[in-house]
Amino acid sequence: MSEPPQKVATLLVSCADQRGIVAAIAAAIAGAGCNILDADQHTDPQADMFFQRIRFDVSHLGVDPAEAERAISEVSKRFGMQTSLSYSDRPKRVALFVSKYDHCLVDLLWRSRAGEFRAEFPLVISNHPDLAETVRGFGARFEHVPINSANKAEQEQKELALLRERAVDLVVLARYMQVLSADFIDRVGVPVINIHHSFLPAFIGGKPYHQAYERGVKLIGATAHLVTSQLDEGPIIEQDVVRCSHRDLVSDLVRKGRDLEKMVLARAVRHHLEDRVLQYGNKTVVFD
Repeated sequence: MSEPPQKVATLLVSCADQRGIVAAIAAAIAGAGCNILDADQHTDPQADMFFQRIRFDVSHLGVDPAEAERAISEVSKRFGMQTSLSYSDRPKRVALFVSKYDHCLVDLLWRSRAGEFRAEFPLVISNHPDLAETVRGFGARFEHVPINSANKAEQEQKELALLRERAVDLVVLARYMQVLSADFIDRVGVPVINIHHSFLPAFIGGKPYHQAYERGVKLIGATAHLVTSQLDEGPIIEQDVVRCSHRDLVSDLVRKGRDLEKMVLARAVRHHLEDRVLQYGNKTVVFD
């Protein structure tokens, strides 16, 4: 008889730095009969903050995940921790927002179909109808939600209802060329990741490749960040750059940049799906 598949829990911890944290968490997990598989931690001495990511096995006979959760909760209260706990048998559900550019959208859907992500991609929302057949070809639901200045509040409410209906855990803006309102961000209730086509904080806002061309830069980049009410100012998760030269036209920068955008966004999404990202202030800790 084959053994049942391993069920792994991932715990993320953040709190003020203090003595005894690591020992207390390890004791709580071990005391519940769970085996720690790996652990990583980081201390920010300037912010006086402690961060940790722990993966532990909860698939052994006799192990009760609820007991581990209770033990972790007790430690969390004692040390004033913020914690999140996820399980490998409960894949996250991701909604993609897109406009007309399809390179990031198709890349994420292809990676999902190829099994690169432990996640489900049940919903794509777009303010244009152009990519409906592409999305349906991947087996995802496509919702066209046109938005303009007159109907923005009403249409964002429709988007929020769709996200709740599909029980979404993460929203990814895969080149969605609309600025989300502060009300939407306050009410969405899940992380929102955006891909910006420049190496932030350089060239914030529209047409960054044109801005880069005008400045004659020798590197262009892409940045995946968490969305806040401040445009392109959210905590950065992932970045990368590629060299360019005086010979490159704007079209060359766009071509090179789109390759970067796909890779940077895919890495950021993977980091989040694997519970590697912890936000504090306007920064992130991204565990290896």
